[in-house]
Amino acid sequence: MTDELPTSPLRRTVLHDLHRRHGGRFGAFAGWDMPIRYAAGPVAEHQQCRESAALFDVSHMAVVDLRGPDLPAALEQLMPADLRAAAPGRLVYSFLTDDAGGILDDLMICRRSDDAVRMVLNAATTEADLAYLADRLPAACSIDARHDLALVALQGPRAEDVLTGFDPSVRGLTFLHEGRIDLGGHPVELSRSGYTGGDGFELALPAAAAPDLVEMFLGRSEVALAGLAARDSLRLEAGLCLYGHDLDATTTPIEAGLQWAVPKSRRAADAGYRGAAVIARQLLEGPPRRRVGLRPVGRRPVREGAVLRIDGVEVGTVTSGGYSPVLAAPVAMGYVAAGYAQPDVVLEAATNDRAEPCRIVPLPFVAKDYHR
Repeated sequence: MTDELPTSPLRRTVLHDLHRRHGGRFGAFAGWDMPIRYAAGPVAEHQQCRESAALFDVSHMAVVDLRGPDLPAALEQLMPADLRAAAPGRLVYSFLTDDAGGILDDLMICRRSDDAVRMVLNAATTEADLAYLADRLPAACSIDARHDLALVALQGPRAEDVLTGFDPSVRGLTFLHEGRIDLGGHPVELSRSGYTGGDGFELALPAAAAPDLVEMFLGRSEVALAGLAARDSLRLEAGLCLYGHDLDATTTPIEAGLQWAVPKSRRAADAGYRGAAVIARQLLEGPPRRRVGLRPVGRRPVREGAVLRIDGVEVGTVTSGGYSPVLAAPVAMGYVAAGYAQPDVVLEAATNDRAEPCRIVPLPFVAKDYHR
């Protein structure tokens, strides 16, 4: 899985040498040299995550701490989240939106107090996001990109067992909540969250200690490293969007089927954030297109960019496609004109040299299993 052809030197995470020692095979992703896979291969790494515990380096994503008076209220002018209603330590999934309701980035945000918030931003949009926040937040707000931290994700049904072996307090942490534990004598901030559709944790490790702490995890028999290829197949099985593919500035949250992330208190046309009127109208009248799940009828995967047609008429586009190890079958997601976005509708995914019949199915492809 290579996101781009590098045109400038790729950045490396603090765990780069560790990945190389463990046989990581690298590729360019969002300007970073990232481990795409290891010797076991993406399917084995995927199954490791579904059955035991897999560790992903996600330090290419930006951890950002913001401070300022009435900060949740200020951020609510930039996104449809109801941050003032969120309890301290509660994570919220939301979006930075533009005037047309388009998604500039999707992100996780945690309200820590009335004047402190933590965000995790996508790697490809980090610089634009930071500039956007600096331009639109009050001058009294500070924005601190935490380059002193490394971010890793420990995911899978055995992840809790692994972490409780170091700090039993982890067991009391529920989905989308933040906590603090001690690992090897180092204070670590973590949240019960992830990008796989299953149970797991994301941990912000002190960068200087991160290689030793990861080796400590790898000393547990339940844990193995996994790369971005497995991360992609896991999120696709779970029906989760990847920014720049399934989401972008031409996509609204309602088109993407993410209306659950727009709380009722923020659904009015005058809710106060950019694009509120467009999003309110689409909630009331329906969007012009909808994100759907696709199951190819045959065994051949369909890939991003394939045109979706019915009776020769173009009705949409594939935005993500690949293979589901759990289903042992190809799966894909895409956008289809709203009138065709119904379960069991059969259409063709066409590329230059072939057309594959696909059936629209509900998302996710594999049921989510969060620890609530």
